[in-house]
Amino acid sequence: MNQYTRIAIAVVVIVLLTASLSVQAILIDREPNVVNEDDRYPGNTLVGVHSYTDDGRVVELTPAGDVVWEWSVSDSRVFGVEQLDDATVLAAVAVKMPAEACAEEYLEYEEQDDHCVQNRVVEIDKESKEVIWEYNWYDDFIDYQEVHDVERLDNGETAIIDMGNDRSFTVDRDGEITWEWYAENHLTPGTSFYEEYGGPELEGEHDDWTHMNDIDHLENGNFQMSIRNFDSIIEVDPETNEIVDVIGEPGNKTVLDEQHNPHRIEDEGTMVVADSRNNRIVELDLESGEEIWRYTAPENNPLQWPRDADRLPNGNTLITDSRNNRVLEVDSDGEIVWEFDGAGTVIPLPYEADRIGAGEQSDVPPGDELTGLDEEPGAIESAVQEGEAMAQYVFPMWMRLPQILHVVGIALGVLWLCVEGCLIGWRRIRAALEQG
Repeated sequence: MNQYTRIAIAVVVIVLLTASLSVQAILIDREPNVVNEDDRYPGNTLVGVHSYTDDGRVVELTPAGDVVWEWSVSDSRVFGVEQLDDATVLAAVAVKMPAEACAEEYLEYEEQDDHCVQNRVVEIDKESKEVIWEYNWYDDFIDYQEVHDVERLDNGETAIIDMGNDRSFTVDRDGEITWEWYAENHLTPGTSFYEEYGGPELEGEHDDWTHMNDIDHLENGNFQMSIRNFDSIIEVDPETNEIVDVIGEPGNKTVLDEQHNPHRIEDEGTMVVADSRNNRIVELDLESGEEIWRYTAPENNPLQWPRDADRLPNGNTLITDSRNNRVLEVDSDGEIVWEFDGAGTVIPLPYEADRIGAGEQSDVPPGDELTGLDEEPGAIESAVQEGEAMAQYVFPMWMRLPQILHVVGIALGVLWLCVEGCLIGWRRIRAALEQG
């Protein structure tokens, strides 16, 4: 095959693949998919949207999938959200700030010195969308230094978990810190926790050491914290700052693997938790640590990095399936009774979802009264699904493996043409040198 034939073939391949991809871009349905059965728990759903491109927002969805309220701020990621009453919403928001808006102390990390992050805990008036109360602080960069969770306490103070500084704290309405807990004092070598459980060691100021991502105030007055990178959930007595209980074990990925948003069902002595890296929702017995319920979603559409799960008063479970860009509700038999699949446009990479009016109650049905669903895809199918999910950080969210292969084929075709062009140029140069 001569060179010009090869060039012609490459051009035809590029044209055909480009045309095919263009047609698919037009025809692929990007409208949200909604399942809305009678057995769902009533009420709208509030969603905190992390997003893939710093396009965070808070969205309120009706059972029919209509967006009836939305709040956002530019260049942000939204994590924990909570409706406080009919009029206000509390949200944890990380805003990526340009370097010129940052103090010099937050630009010292050379690998990410083009920005800093402003972590904001905001209380929003739903009618006006104005921020009516705020507590904020700055940190070096937005990746793994974002505020992930916040909770309004009965005394009017606000509990915040701060992964960038590996701490939890409470503030009053005037912004004064009233309590503070640092992981460095309780999880490092030499501490009783480390001696019993071990765990990753702090390697430097900018190390993503704990990735603390959730805080809850328990009925006994203690605080529950999710320490993601320790695969553990701890209970801390704020009077002594001592760790009084641990669920999970650092490095034991069979129990929990980089979990998010545990919901403690205190009346039953269990905990529902998004076991994120294991792509499942599990319910654990608080005393024994044993698993009593599991949900993975059907084999043909399994969970991908779920980051929130709430047990609802009727026994249903509300799940935030982050990399599938959807929120779903399953009944006591593991059947989907409500689902909003935003096709990556309405709720791209959702972080947390709350059913308004339900919250995280302590007297809901436990998992041993329910039927779970444990269907895991095969290794190849699982790898494909994981790859498609990760590709959303780079490619448009409507693209799946066939469309991504189109892009790869086009890129290889262009590379082929470049190589052929270089060969032509080299031959001409060599011929000129030989003639000279």
